[in-house]
Amino acid sequence: MKIAIISEHASPLAVAGGVDSGGQNIYVANVARQLQRSGHQVDVFTRRDRALLPAISNMDGVRVIHVPAGPPLQLPKEQLLPYMGAFADFLIGFFRRERTPYHVIHANFFMSGLAGLKVKRALGIPLVMTFHALGRVRRLHQGSDDGFPDERFAIEDELVRHSDAVIAECPQDEADLIELYHADPERIDVVPCGFDAEEIHPVNRDEARKALGWPRKAFVVLQLGRIVQRKGIDNVIRGVGVMHERHGVDARLYVVGGNSDTPNEIATPEIARLRGIACEAGVEQATTFVGRRGREHLREFYSAANVFVTTPWYEPFGITPVEAMACGTPVIGADVGGIRFSVKHGETGWLVPPRDPAALAMRLAALQRDPALARRMGEAGLARAQAHFTWSGVAESLKAIYGRVADVNTVQASSNTADALRSAAGGAAG
Repeated sequence: MKIAIISEHASPLAVAGGVDSGGQNIYVANVARQLQRSGHQVDVFTRRDRALLPAISNMDGVRVIHVPAGPPLQLPKEQLLPYMGAFADFLIGFFRRERTPYHVIHANFFMSGLAGLKVKRALGIPLVMTFHALGRVRRLHQGSDDGFPDERFAIEDELVRHSDAVIAECPQDEADLIELYHADPERIDVVPCGFDAEEIHPVNRDEARKALGWPRKAFVVLQLGRIVQRKGIDNVIRGVGVMHERHGVDARLYVVGGNSDTPNEIATPEIARLRGIACEAGVEQATTFVGRRGREHLREFYSAANVFVTTPWYEPFGITPVEAMACGTPVIGADVGGIRFSVKHGETGWLVPPRDPAALAMRLAALQRDPALARRMGEAGLARAQAHFTWSGVAESLKAIYGRVADVNTVQASSNTADALRSAAGGAAG
């Protein structure tokens, strides 16, 4: 098949960890690579956010097309909706100029879906939709801090009605689509996110700590991901403070992420608020903001930690808990969304309420007191990640969905005809 993946604000080439660069970027990059490796032609369309970007980049055999829609600047995703008309117009023109037609469009996030739906209506190409986050869920948790307009809800409603298939990333995502958007359960497929075993795998803890310059004997808590308020990093800091105050347990907390490699309160304003909370909680000296790191180094961070903690207010899926499990590290996660699906409570770690530092502190102290339990949880997490959450498995599920909505028999017949024509041409030339 020839597959068009749309990801308007989340380029697969971006370094994850910034305010608008996280799970969706990782998802798109890995899905595209896996599909290309299995023999499909894959193009990713993302907004051109820098003036010096080429029209088309190559990513391991995947074409990444930088769409000229709006100014060639990095803008918050909340400001991109007005440019989606131009984005869609570019796609329609690009698709029409291609010698080989696309068999399916996979849109990621509602704005990509808006553009994809216009392409579907203009050219008749089936549309598969992954929201990654739902507007009504976001508004429920963020209230007046939500920077998207109410128009988002109507766009999502239309996408739920008119997409050929909707991908839910976990059972909670599926339930939200049905309850909040009246989605047809027959057109929803649950496909989780994953990890790449070549990239994310266990590293010896002592070696990882030596490479990172971390203390060899300390009880280390890791928080890794985008540094934005809804990720609940303040709760993790307070939890470490409560663990010290009430349980008499010292710990080191490392916070990895941000908009720059060096932790910078100007580039990442949320760091300033979090430093203040660390001071209030009495753990300022025990809390280190590391900055953003490339994905090739993440396995060292996950492996060096005694425990990985993530307690967001809500989470459509959450790739970082899966990556931590894939490195054999126990996970304490918020009992929300996809984390409730990926973390097996009591087996691979624990689930805790998202804004309850006392509950988090109790679980942290339990792991610190019982290294054998932590080791068993880490081993169980590794086995669970390998069994259920690989990008190769995700790609296989997506291929089946693409084939269904594109009518794989028609696609195969078209491919066979093209092969026959090429063979005939070769024979004539001979």
